[in-house]
Amino acid sequence: MKILFVGDIVGESGRAVFIKTAALMKARGEVDMIIANAENAAGGSGITEKIAREIFASGCDVITLGDHVWDKKEVFSFLNSEARIIRPANVPPTAPGHGACVVTMPNGVKVGVIVLLGRTFMKLLSDCPFRALDNEIQKMNALGVTTIIVDIHAEATSEKVAIGIYADGRVSAVLGTHTHIPTADEKILPKGTAYHTDVGMTGPYDSVIGTVKELIIERYLTGIPNRFEVAKSAGTLSAALVDVDELTGMARSITRIQRD
Repeated sequence: MKILFVGDIVGESGRAVFIKTAALMKARGEVDMIIANAENAAGGSGITEKIAREIFASGCDVITLGDHVWDKKEVFSFLNSEARIIRPANVPPTAPGHGACVVTMPNGVKVGVIVLLGRTFMKLLSDCPFRALDNEIQKMNALGVTTIIVDIHAEATSEKVAIGIYADGRVSAVLGTHTHIPTADEKILPKGTAYHTDVGMTGPYDSVIGTVKELIIERYLTGIPNRFEVAKSAGTLSAALVDVDELTGMARSITRIQRD
């Protein structure tokens, strides 16, 4: 089973290249399932129900969110009603939405998806991601789910690496998001889990991690906060393609993808 995991969709150009490229890959049969982190899809910060529905309609099976999950309050009720859009599993349990989901694919395979929020250098209140991971894996195993994809949305590479090692052999893949910069360390860990520290951004790379570059440089030069604006340049899709053995739930391969 080939699963395409798409890194942080940022703004309008990120949505456009996702719709054009990921949807085409699915239509051609290059991938069986698409998971996308879309926490920056609405103007670079948060997501709305309208945009989420647009992404689903383009072939996405599950949307994951991160530290910008609460930026658009109008999406809160949608998080409760739509099981396929998930916020971090380790935010306080009274928060809207769900931290994981299980999707049954057309071939009958059940795929579990979990999103975790890192705590190092992150401002959003969250509990221990390691313990949250244990809890979600236990619940999925009880349902007979062996194919499990984990989105670790974190700043520190060390925290992501630690999560990958901790999960090795228990999930199909641990894939990092949040920094908007793709890393070159995709690999299969010793016990069979695919790992990638950061899949990268799906959005305008002629920018500073998605934001108009002149505004960021001005802020660095003056030290004065200014209003961020998503760059309007053409988007690039950054993703990881993971081939999973449906019987064992372990990864056969992982390939880094960047397409305009």
